[in-house]
Amino acid sequence: MNKIKIGIIFGGRSGEHEVSLVSAGNVINALDKDRYEPHLIGITKDGEWIFGEDSLAALKEGRAESQGEDIIANLRELDVVFPVLHGPYGEDGTIQGLFEIAGVPYVGCGVLASSVAMDKAMTKSVWDQAGLKQVKALGLMRKDWEKDRDQSIYKLVSEINFPIFVKPANMGSSVGVSKAQDNKSLAEAIDLAFRFDRKIVVEEGLDIKEIEVAVLGNDDPEAAEPGEVLVAGDFYDFNDKYVDGKSSARIPAEIPEDKLAEAKELSIKAFKAVDGAGMARVDLFYQEETGDFYLNEINTIPGFTEISMYPKMWDCSGLPYSKLIDRLVELALERHKDKGRNEANFSSGSDWFKG
Repeated sequence: MNKIKIGIIFGGRSGEHEVSLVSAGNVINALDKDRYEPHLIGITKDGEWIFGEDSLAALKEGRAESQGEDIIANLRELDVVFPVLHGPYGEDGTIQGLFEIAGVPYVGCGVLASSVAMDKAMTKSVWDQAGLKQVKALGLMRKDWEKDRDQSIYKLVSEINFPIFVKPANMGSSVGVSKAQDNKSLAEAIDLAFRFDRKIVVEEGLDIKEIEVAVLGNDDPEAAEPGEVLVAGDFYDFNDKYVDGKSSARIPAEIPEDKLAEAKELSIKAFKAVDGAGMARVDLFYQEETGDFYLNEINTIPGFTEISMYPKMWDCSGLPYSKLIDRLVELALERHKDKGRNEANFSSGSDWFKG
């Protein structure tokens, strides 16, 4: 049997570059080498592409240089691509557009779902149209903040109660996220978030449990057993996720059985609402007092490190890491085949389109 030539793409021009390298290392190590022929492709923080077995080590050691190769030609030599890229330029539809141009199957969501899910403000708008419940939130543009900081603060606190969470609209891994308790800390949180994006999301903080659900599939997605993040600090920030590691997880989440089923159902609806494909991790808030769920966000290329919730939830649901990769590849090939049924050329008996 011919091995599947799979391209593992990692690194990228994102604040989550280092997380991507760790995720990629785990994916590469878990590949069934009897089934796959891995091709490593690294992208530096400057956006240069490097190819070859040494590319992951090169990025980690900071000695990567562009080789001037034809990117499209290299991609077309592959059977499937697995982009292990988090954040902007990897999870936002941009590189997915490149794969579409190259005509190569790829793991994960398409251009539309990736771009919508990456932008938290746009995701909220789509979910709102779908009638899915969310916490109270407002968007803010950098130009408006710089034009009148006092008026911006006044508008936010008049509509949203403290504590308030401030997030860049287009970042992941809790980069640039802060929790504010008063006007002063809110201004500081906004300044921080605007370092990473021109648009931010400001949300009302509730007394909740953080629930995460792994979704897998194309037109008929499934959800794994929901997990619960046991936050050690004030909230689940970047240091807690990847540096200190003080927080832990519980799978399944410690919520009533009917609520576990509801979380899975809601996550599948959220996935379908953005036209998801392949995989995504849906993050929810659960308010024990009311029994209500609130959608938080959706990550179309969730972390694949040893401590990442997405693979852990599927492992606890009976799908181990290596088999999860197999399934993701199958879904990528399935979706590519289905898209191949679309006609690219149009002709008719009339000549109306000739002008």
